[in-house]
Amino acid sequence: MSGDPSEEELEELRKKKMEQLKEQQGGEGEGQEAAQQQAEAQKQAVLKQNLTDGARKRLNTVKMSKPQVGEQIEQQVVALARSGRVQGQIDEDQMKELLSELTPDSKSFDIKRR
Repeated sequence: MSGDPSEEELEELRKKKMEQLKEQQGGEGEGQEAAQQQAEAQKQAVLKQNLTDGARKRLNTVKMSKPQVGEQIEQQVVALARSGRVQGQIDEDQMKELLSELTPDSKSFDIKRR
């Protein structure tokens, strides 16, 4: 042995390095997941604080049928609450107004028979 590592030693070093990399990546993924869960919990707390029960039910119904629109509404309500533009709680009528503002007009068409 003249100081050159054998194939077995090289293989062991590679395995150790791969395990270290996997541990580092796993740790970062858990941190991101925890941050996302915390952000979601904060968002839900803000919504619960600023929406009445009726408005919350309406929002949940919209989220079930149109998830993207529901997310937009949630983001809008959170932004309004954080900027201080919400006075009291948003009731069901105000939620209807928000929904009508943020949802695109549905295209309707008439069929005419001759």
